[in-house]
Amino acid sequence: MDVHCMESGRAAIDKKDIIEFFDELAPGWDHDLVVDTAKINTILDAAGVRENSRVLDVACGTGVLFPFYRQRRVAEVLAVDISAEMTRIAGEKALSPIRVVCGDMEAMPGTGDFDCCVIYNAFPHFPDPARLVRHLSGWLKPGGRLTVAHSMSLEQLNQHHSGRAAKVSMGMLPAEELAEIFGHWFTVDVMVSDEEKYIVSGIRKD
Repeated sequence: MDVHCMESGRAAIDKKDIIEFFDELAPGWDHDLVVDTAKINTILDAAGVRENSRVLDVACGTGVLFPFYRQRRVAEVLAVDISAEMTRIAGEKALSPIRVVCGDMEAMPGTGDFDCCVIYNAFPHFPDPARLVRHLSGWLKPGGRLTVAHSMSLEQLNQHHSGRAAKVSMGMLPAEELAEIFGHWFTVDVMVSDEEKYIVSGIRKD
């Protein structure tokens, strides 16, 4: 297990509330999780995750994508989540080449050398989409790819976050609006919003 905790910050959505919310849910998270292998593989194909990729997994939770990264024989995964309990569980699964960090992604300076950045089933918990997209562009090498994806439709997603998670979630943007935000830093070449999934993905501009 390789877990290092960093200090978190505050934002429009209170990050303390986010931490408490997911720390509380973490022990039962894997029990309640539904993993659709075909959907996840479609998402990771769109995200450009392949053999020898260096991947940044943002808001990794308990590590749902970890087995898929290993199957694809990636070179490295840096998995980040703001919840200490989520990262504790993820860390127990973090076999090489995966490293788990507990911290506020937006407070961590970019390294500019990752091939892929994936935000899976987590984007509504970040309060400022443009700020996040801009920040993550600094983690990717020129030509690197950022992907925001969900294994449910936009309508299902917003309904899901309207209940208990309302105070730690923002409404999810339609794919066209998110693609427009991406366009400042990325060339969007994948945009899917159907009854089963949501994917916006683009290549970092030089």
